[in-house]
Amino acid sequence: MSIAASLGLPALGAPEREASVYEAIREDIVSGRIPANARLIVADLAERHGTSTNPVREALQQLRGEGFVVMTPNRGARVRPIDENFIRDICEIEVLLEPALTRFFVGIATDDDIAVLEATQAEIVALNFADPVRHGQLDTQFHRTMYDRHYNRHAVDLWWKHREILGAISRRLPTSLGRQAAVLREHREALDAIKAHDAEAAAAVIARHVEGSGRHIIEQMRAVRRTHHNNRAD
Repeated sequence: MSIAASLGLPALGAPEREASVYEAIREDIVSGRIPANARLIVADLAERHGTSTNPVREALQQLRGEGFVVMTPNRGARVRPIDENFIRDICEIEVLLEPALTRFFVGIATDDDIAVLEATQAEIVALNFADPVRHGQLDTQFHRTMYDRHYNRHAVDLWWKHREILGAISRRLPTSLGRQAAVLREHREALDAIKAHDAEAAAAVIARHVEGSGRHIIEQMRAVRRTHHNNRAD
């Protein structure tokens, strides 16, 4: 029996195959369609996604590097549980990385850069979380404006990889009103510090911003788990 059949997954149609195999497998893991500790059999995944085994092997290696997949000798690849420890580990790295990227940006920020940040933040405020997809795009644009010109491309690539992972997870979780207000406030505080050329103040705001986002994701994961537990108990 294939992995799709054993997990109750439908065979993919042509439109779904337009996404990369990596993105499709990652989405199945994040969504829980492929559950924690499930074996990932290359041939079965290739059949499900209508591709050869090489793209699947490459996707699994990339997912392994991101922490979604665990590979052990003689046991193959399995899905790592997307749990609170997974989020904590990423956020502990980001709370060190993003302030460092921010400090550098403050030193090179031009009036045009600040104007872009102001315009992006104005759109975020006007949208007020009414469209989660658009908010995610604007929020990414806000941070990329600060980070993309950093000389250390490995650091920027790591930030982007973590951004994609946390975004994929948080898309399936609600954002509390308190966290929404905090995001708007923290963006404003970061902008004010950048305009004042205060690198340490901007970095401190971003550290608090990252820590708060990670804590919120973990809290929402716990809330979802409690809801599922209560529903099963009923």
